[in-house]
Amino acid sequence: MILEVAILNVIPAKKAAFELAFQTASAIISSMPGYMSHQLQRCLEKDAQYILLVKWAQLEDHTVGFRGSEQYQAWRELLHHFYDPFPTVEHYELIQEQGNRCAAV
Repeated sequence: MILEVAILNVIPAKKAAFELAFQTASAIISSMPGYMSHQLQRCLEKDAQYILLVKWAQLEDHTVGFRGSEQYQAWRELLHHFYDPFPTVEHYELIQEQGNRCAAV
């Protein structure tokens, strides 16, 4: 599993439109081969900054499959005009994971 991480700096006056467009874009990315899941989170300290976390089965599912697809062109048309500056996208592989388990009450 590969984690795609993108910090998205959205033009402040366009936050609401970005969030609405992202709902449509979510259907595009989630239909792609190798897609596993995604999250879009808004920063509490900088309310026009978001982080996009996408889990892919393999790096190439994102870098070749998605980015080389017609669906990516629709994604780009929906979202890329909201960013200033354009985001840097990086990919991570899991080394260790740990979580808390909550006991049933």
